[in-house]
Amino acid sequence: MTELSLFDRGLHYGDGLFETIAVDAGQPLCWSAHWQRLHRGADRLNIPLPDYATLTAEVQTQARALHYGVLKLLVTRGVGGRGYAPPLEAHPVWHCLSYPWPAYPASHWLQGVVVRVCDLRLAVQPALAGIKHLNRLEQVLARQEWHTPRIQEGIVLDSAGYVREGTMSNIFWCRGQDLFTPELTTCGVAGVIRDLLIQYAPTWGYRVHVGDYPLTELATAEAVFLTNSVIGLWPVRQVQQWRYPLGSVVRALQDQLRAQAWMMRDVEIARNYTA
Repeated sequence: MTELSLFDRGLHYGDGLFETIAVDAGQPLCWSAHWQRLHRGADRLNIPLPDYATLTAEVQTQARALHYGVLKLLVTRGVGGRGYAPPLEAHPVWHCLSYPWPAYPASHWLQGVVVRVCDLRLAVQPALAGIKHLNRLEQVLARQEWHTPRIQEGIVLDSAGYVREGTMSNIFWCRGQDLFTPELTTCGVAGVIRDLLIQYAPTWGYRVHVGDYPLTELATAEAVFLTNSVIGLWPVRQVQQWRYPLGSVVRALQDQLRAQAWMMRDVEIARNYTA
């Protein structure tokens, strides 16, 4: 890890990637899955990564020191001079930053959250779809659309009107044992918890469907929930005029995430924050 230069391409062009990692009891949760996504993104952007052992050692050291909170790992292409053309030989730079656990109330996990639909539409760009690159201006603009604490997240559609993601999360909904989540091959970020649910939910007795869905799909959903590596799984109790009960599927999936050590423990949440 080195000092950030004012000439770093991550600062000038967003030429880099990042991972946001929950830390519980000194352990970086889902680190292997974060590394795999970081590796996929680096291949896509043609940025050579520091070796796995180096990054793992740094993440684990900072996680032990933090004990409980959030790590943000950033990797940029490094210094490259003026102009969009990257240097033929990149010298990547990485930083691992520590943050306290965000002050989300326990009610977000226990009773669910209220969600709005954003006005901003995601641009279609398959070359960048799925990866967590440093240019997040679409999400910044979408998150500026509301300031009331009653609303905790915003759903973002693409330019064709299909549901894609939240500003900071992925979205799922269910009917019976069928789980639905948007396809992210044209835009959006493929979250770590989303990918793990897609992979493992069938072994827990669920059928997972990934596709292009209009917003009206949420009108007939039995339950809706949001995921990311920090929040784990938040039930959604309302999207615009649609309201959802806190069903057994959502509770069962939260239990599975905790059992797999993919989600912070309720005891830790309750210890630090109250509803």
